[in-house]
Amino acid sequence: MKEEQISIIVPVYNVEQYLEKCVTSLQNQTYKLLQIILVDDGSTDRSGEICDSLAQTDSRIQVIHKENGGSSSARNVGIAHATGEYLGFVDSDDYVEPTMYEELYGAVTGFQVLCAQVGRDEISPKGEKLPDICIPPECPQILSAKTVLKELLLHRGDCSFCTKLFHRSIFEETKPNWFPEGALNEDFHFLVTLLPKLEKIVSLPNQSYHVFYRLGSNSRKESREVFPRVFGDNVVNADWIEEMVSHEYPAFRKIARRFGVFQRIDYLLHIPIGQMNRENREYREVVGYLRKHCLSGLLNPYLTLKNKLYMLLFVTAPKSVRKIHKRIRRL
Repeated sequence: MKEEQISIIVPVYNVEQYLEKCVTSLQNQTYKLLQIILVDDGSTDRSGEICDSLAQTDSRIQVIHKENGGSSSARNVGIAHATGEYLGFVDSDDYVEPTMYEELYGAVTGFQVLCAQVGRDEISPKGEKLPDICIPPECPQILSAKTVLKELLLHRGDCSFCTKLFHRSIFEETKPNWFPEGALNEDFHFLVTLLPKLEKIVSLPNQSYHVFYRLGSNSRKESREVFPRVFGDNVVNADWIEEMVSHEYPAFRKIARRFGVFQRIDYLLHIPIGQMNRENREYREVVGYLRKHCLSGLLNPYLTLKNKLYMLLFVTAPKSVRKIHKRIRRL
């Protein structure tokens, strides 16, 4: 069977320490018919130079330099330049196993689907494997779009585009509304909008994608006094998904409400105490939502006892609870 080209899009921004390892893992793929698109998103370190240097060693590498616009903007530019029949995405501080794209291509063609995904793990700065966020299946599974949505809302699914391979027709159908620019957690939003078109996804057991847990990235703070914007964007996504589910998947309303409560608890567990004040409108709205939906939350079968306890505590005395939680973390 004739192989088809896979375009791999890599947004690059100030990752000079990690970039070569990432790109080398792509160059070493057992699936060779690749287009590796490195989108330098206005890096201020040597990342752009490293991209150009790597391109001189491999004709499959294409470099695009652009003004800084964020990860979504870089991905969208990459999609516009992709020529492959299939598209994949890799973050420039992560790396992948040599067989990952061979596994994914075999799954999408063998099961005749538009999308397949592998498992992932997270690696600490010390090189240690962190606890799994998403548990991969023991054998290949075909998941319906509804099943994928349900697993995402229960925080058991994997919304990352980096673990997946897509047929390019999906992006042609949605052009130009790809990754939402200026927002974080863009993978969740875009994947949910794609689910009706994908219909189903094949999930593979191998943890072939390795996430490098790097402090200072968009979702990981270097200091407890820094509050990454991703937590606020997660709340925005929760509101969007709750509204969407109420119209298109009414059977999932309680699961969507569980998602909204969980995202707000996560927000309150990470916001610096100094930002928990009346002047912070976003914070007030987060607490207000929990108070408004406290009773339905307590009756929600999809929220755990721990979730409900946190909700009650934050509804009663959010700042005091946050101070106690901070002391416990220090211990």
